[in-house]
Amino acid sequence: MTRFRVAVHIVPRRGLLDPQGKAVADALRSLGFDGVDDVHVGRHIVAEVRAADAKAAEAQVRAMCAKLLANPVTEDFEIAGVNAA
Repeated sequence: MTRFRVAVHIVPRRGLLDPQGKAVADALRSLGFDGVDDVHVGRHIVAEVRAADAKAAEAQVRAMCAKLLANPVTEDFEIAGVNAA
């Protein structure tokens, strides 16, 4: 078994209220960043897992997201990277 570091981005689903993202977007606009249309504030999680290969490590972390790390009703997630640790 090899150790892998798997990075995951979890963000609120589009169309759902994201008060923290709205506050950040408004603050950026007030600082002169007029090109900001929208901001979504989420979480970045890095998990170190043991697996036979990168594909198995990714599948394992996807299952973790589906069962615990991300709320399937209000959040979306994407695997940002799988690297040997």
